[in-house]
Amino acid sequence: MDRTPHLLVVDDDREIRSLLAQFLTRHGFRVTGAKDGAEMMRTLDTARVDMIVLDLMMPGEDGLSLCRRLRAAPETAQTPVIMLTAMGEETDRIVGLEMGADDYLAKPFSPRELLARIKAVLRRASGPAAPGGEGGKLLRFEDWTLDLAKRELRSPDGVLVQLSAGEYDLLVAFVEHPQRVLTRDQLLDLARGRSAVPFDRSIDVQVSRLRRKIEPDPAEPTLIKTVRGGGYLFTPPVVGSGGAGS
Repeated sequence: MDRTPHLLVVDDDREIRSLLAQFLTRHGFRVTGAKDGAEMMRTLDTARVDMIVLDLMMPGEDGLSLCRRLRAAPETAQTPVIMLTAMGEETDRIVGLEMGADDYLAKPFSPRELLARIKAVLRRASGPAAPGGEGGKLLRFEDWTLDLAKRELRSPDGVLVQLSAGEYDLLVAFVEHPQRVLTRDQLLDLARGRSAVPFDRSIDVQVSRLRRKIEPDPAEPTLIKTVRGGGYLFTPPVVGSGGAGS
């Protein structure tokens, strides 16, 4: 089976699709192009896709709406997404992250920068090999279970909770450093790495999304507390096979 990473480039500009396909193919990827959301969905129905490079400004359904659809569907909830846009304001980046994008690149951009972002996001999405026994590394907090080998989170009642790659990376950073204040810079290093251009509010957005999935009341968080002037504190103890707190 061909395990060459398969990228789906969704952009209404045919020249951009063609140029990116040629460049990324030369650097070892399989690339499929789609001019709009309909073509994107048809590709996802028939092929395995490892990452989606998604233009924000497209006629018809825009990239934000498409990203929201991807995150709502179980089969694509964890597929990494890099969003492209001609707009470079911080508010636009934040909206893209709110919809579940894993990274964000403003046009015009260098193809080499996009290549570096793609490699970094794929590296984070695949994750390191989990140490431990046959079942890998299981970390537990407040009756939640995080399986690092399968990159899965299960709720106290056993339901599989879909996380984007960014949300998963952030949760791993918290559970591996429980009951300790982590600054935004530390979380950027732990969850995203410095391969991505840092901007503090990206962490705030990911924390907000993660709280909506694991907190009993996201408006009054008890698991991930904000420390004024400091950062964030993951409050519960963490236990598990080979994990922090075990």
